Amino acid sequence: MVQHGAPREPAPWPHQIGVIPAQARSFQHRAEAEQLRATVDGGGTAVLGQVLTGMGGVGKTQLAADYAHTAWEDGSRAGGLDILVWIVASTREAIVSSYAQAGVDLCRADPSDPEKAAESFLAWITPKSAARPCRWLIVLDDVTDPADLHRLWPPASPHGRTLVTTRRRDAALAADGRHTVEVGLFTEAEALTYLTTSLAAHGRVEPADRLTGLAGDLGHLPLALAQAVAYLIDSGDDIVSYRALLADRTTMLADTVPDRLPDGQARPLAAAWSLSIDRADTLRPAGLARPMLQLAAMLDANGIPHDVLTSSPALTHLAAHRTRTGPHTATEPAPASPRDAVLALRALHRLSLIDHAPDTPHQAVRVHQLIQRTVRDRLPADQYKELARTAADALLDAWPDIELDINLAQALRTNTASLADHAQHVLWETGAHLVLLRTGRSLGESGHASAAVDHYRSLAVTAHGVLAPDHPDALTVRRDLAGWQGSTGDPVGAAAALAELLPHVERVLGPDHPDTLTTRRDLAGWRGQAGDPVGAAAALAELLPHVERVQGPDHDDTLTTRNRLISWRGITGDPAGAAAATEQMLTDLEQVKGPDHPLTLSARMGLARWRGITGDPAGAAAATEQLLTDLERLKGSDHPLTLNTRGNLAFWRGKANPVGAAAAVAALLPDLERVNGSDHPDTLNARGNLARWRGEAGDPAGAAASLAELLPDRERVLGPDHPDTLTTRGNLARWRGEAGDPAGAAASLAELLPDVERVLGPDHPDTLTTRSNLAHFRGEAGDPAGAAAAYAELLPDLERVLGPDHSLTLTTRSNLARWRGEAGDPAGAAASLAELLPDVERVLGPDHSLTLATRSNLAHFRGEAEDPAGAAASLAELLPDVERVLGPDHPDALTTRSNLAHFRGEAGDPAGAAAAYAELLPDQERVLGPDHPDTLTTRSNLAVWRGEAGDLEKPEEAVRRNEGWLSRSLRHFLKARNENDRS
Repeated sequence: MVQHGAPREPAPWPHQIGVIPAQARSFQHRAEAEQLRATVDGGGTAVLGQVLTGMGGVGKTQLAADYAHTAWEDGSRAGGLDILVWIVASTREAIVSSYAQAGVDLCRADPSDPEKAAESFLAWITPKSAARPCRWLIVLDDVTDPADLHRLWPPASPHGRTLVTTRRRDAALAADGRHTVEVGLFTEAEALTYLTTSLAAHGRVEPADRLTGLAGDLGHLPLALAQAVAYLIDSGDDIVSYRALLADRTTMLADTVPDRLPDGQARPLAAAWSLSIDRADTLRPAGLARPMLQLAAMLDANGIPHDVLTSSPALTHLAAHRTRTGPHTATEPAPASPRDAVLALRALHRLSLIDHAPDTPHQAVRVHQLIQRTVRDRLPADQYKELARTAADALLDAWPDIELDINLAQALRTNTASLADHAQHVLWETGAHLVLLRTGRSLGESGHASAAVDHYRSLAVTAHGVLAPDHPDALTVRRDLAGWQGSTGDPVGAAAALAELLPHVERVLGPDHPDTLTTRRDLAGWRGQAGDPVGAAAALAELLPHVERVQGPDHDDTLTTRNRLISWRGITGDPAGAAAATEQMLTDLEQVKGPDHPLTLSARMGLARWRGITGDPAGAAAATEQLLTDLERLKGSDHPLTLNTRGNLAFWRGKANPVGAAAAVAALLPDLERVNGSDHPDTLNARGNLARWRGEAGDPAGAAASLAELLPDRERVLGPDHPDTLTTRGNLARWRGEAGDPAGAAASLAELLPDVERVLGPDHPDTLTTRSNLAHFRGEAGDPAGAAAAYAELLPDLERVLGPDHSLTLTTRSNLARWRGEAGDPAGAAASLAELLPDVERVLGPDHSLTLATRSNLAHFRGEAEDPAGAAASLAELLPDVERVLGPDHPDALTTRSNLAHFRGEAGDPAGAAAAYAELLPDQERVLGPDHPDTLTTRSNLAVWRGEAGDLEKPEEAVRRNEGWLSRSLRHFLKARNENDRS
């Protein structure tokens, strides 16, 4: 995988990407090597695309490596190279990753987007008339499926060469003028030369006729000859003895292997490998090489993580199947240690049975596929099954619960896929092995929710074929599939799937089974996500006593259900009650589970959130900062919960300091890209949050531009109908409106609303929020009466769906009053806001931002209703509360000062108004910048009131009533749903 970081300066030429395999001992020069070089030596300017094809074990990779080494080392000739890229091309992901690394190294490609970086590299090596010629070679080794190269073939170039190695012979490989080179067995002369040279390098000389006979015994297969040489050198046996052993072993294997081995090879080849394994088993620690090779044969040929082969299940397997190597072997097998496992790998490496590279721990062991297949084919059926289960257990044991290393996670998923290819029937023999479910969870948690859905759908099909419909594992697969379906943006479908599943679970497992209770809890959650938070809270309230009775009050499932019930009650309009309940739950958790338990940490995060929502963002920020310190100590700086908490801390600090919040999210984003990748939902959320805080800090145009850049990535990764994609569209419209285009914002929201209604339903909170935002920007675009009518139509729906005390319902009452006032009824607006204020204070508290905004807007419309002195008095009373809660430099605090100055002037004190504006202006210039719209409005108002006070000629009345003075705190509650607190 590409390591994500900032774009860097292009690397100087010559430059190599990837590692060329080391040349085999006594590498044999062959006729095929001459064919590869012939075109280059003939001039080096032809379009060069060549494909080495042949069965396993004939030496294709070694020929390609020799070709690459020679071209790389000879930079002076026409065939020399500026750029060499070696790719192990067994998967499309590996190809893209290597191209992306080349793009990052050579053409300043963005490392956070591998697909785009790969495209940049391929475009960069495409010939251009004015560009400096670049001589390049790309080797695609071990292409498994030609379809993986769709749109990834290197371009035709007079300066470039492409070399492919593969067992495939598809016509697509030879398209576009690529030349195919068939790589077969050694000729007799080549085999004789190879054996003679290899043995002579170790002081061994054997008669030519004996070597010729050995080559014939092994079918002139290069891989088999290499292993025979390794055995002869290590054992000291002569050719005659080895051939006798080989003949005996071949006869012995006749009844234990198929009539023909893979790729058409004869049984004597298996005998050669069997002798090498026997020899490896004699090396210390004796008897462990064979069971280690058998385990490796079940996994990915292109790279097995070290932790899998040294895991507890692997060590148990090694000890239980230790080969008897002498007459006095103990009856009771000795245990195997991780060091024993490593030494067994070294023994296999020594006999050329594997490649062991400890420096690459996620791909530490590579085994030729032909060796793997031969080892598997020799296993009795019962041992094959046992070995498959051991490999699955070893993968599961090596799999971290929290994936901090995306390369390791990818390697584990690839090895699981290889194991399933070899032994799927074994993994389903008694139900679904847990490693199959862990793979799906890994896909989803790494940000590939759609791939997780595909994986679970495949498991569901298999379960339907091999398990009874009511098998518990079949039910588990269906439940997990529903969960990831919801995560892809389909909460309605997830809830429907779980509602259909629940009766089956209750009938099969019983109403009190933990899986039944979990299914009910998940169903409640997805119903809430689908737009019925009241129903979710009711379902969880009904569920909680059952969980307490079955599991006990202190069980994790009980506490989790209790926490989710609190959350949904808070979402339905009782954040103060949620805060109090969470505080009590936190006390219980600290006593029962301890301060460092995950549930305790989660409750602390929830308590901070509810404190912020109820009007104490400073307290929320302080609690979140303390939590972050503990998470960094307990889980490390790269843990997902730690990164998420950093985002939450930025959010709560942003309530008082949006500039600081933008800086904090900008610092968080590269860490998310490095840990999770650029397409992970958390990374995309952070980009949305960064745009939001830039807008809040006074750059709405920059926020809109960032969201316009984010939207196509949302659509590509999540799809156009995912709720997060729809949210980004809403936020983009909002910031375009804030940047001076309210009519365009209204048009975008009018286009968005039918999509939100279709995907989420007419009563979903996001649908209702979109209607609210559309009404707002219609008013901002010059239609206050239309805005008031839209809010009047929206309010009863909110009261019905969310309840009269929900924050969105209260906000809509405020907005309805505001636009009625703007439409010409300031007295009616003031009366409505006066009626609203006690409800807001009761539900949200006196310090909540909506409470402060309601007081501000009430003062404004009282002033508009011919009571400027009363408005000024109310604003003077409000200002210290705003400064105390939000801080003196918060934009809403500055706006309140501006409004207070204005109404002082309207109340007959123009000199006082001018003095207040003069005092305000330098603070706005310092906090918002000299060109911010609010700063420019204050300059204008200062000039107006100075004129009113006699310092300047009195301006036109229209200038004094600049619409910019209107309370921005009012607009604070008319935003689209923001991509912020993802706790």
